Amino acid sequence: MPARPLSDETLHLIDAVRAALAQRNDVEERTLFGSYCFFVNGKLCVGVKGDELLVRLPPARHAEFQEMQATRELSPEGKMQGYFWVEPNGYATRAQWNFWLHEALAYNPLAKATPPRKRGTAATRPAPTVSTSKDKRHSIFDDDAP
Repeated sequence: MPARPLSDETLHLIDAVRAALAQRNDVEERTLFGSYCFFVNGKLCVGVKGDELLVRLPPARHAEFQEMQATRELSPEGKMQGYFWVEPNGYATRAQWNFWLHEALAYNPLAKATPPRKRGTAATRPAPTVSTSKDKRHSIFDDDAP
């Protein structure tokens, strides 16, 4: 079954993460958990699904992040400590956006590496691109809105 096309909002968010990680040379993009994910140094760091961010954070601080507004655990059963979904109102400002990216990137060197994919298990898909239609583009940050 072919993959469902990504919405313009999802593509825009993927492009925003891509731009935030553009200065790094150790980023790989692929799908995981039904999300479009960014691996830094071979480890899952940030992902996008719909209009939400998936961030990998220190498991030791799981309870702290769990209490924050606009976040929810990837696995409510507690099996994925340190993985959180951040809703759009949780990254709506540049300060919030920078907070999540900083936290995910700061934890990345300490994170356990994700096992590499076995050859032949999934085809590599080309990176999604953002629509160039100006009327559909919008800022992901409330403070950048016209």
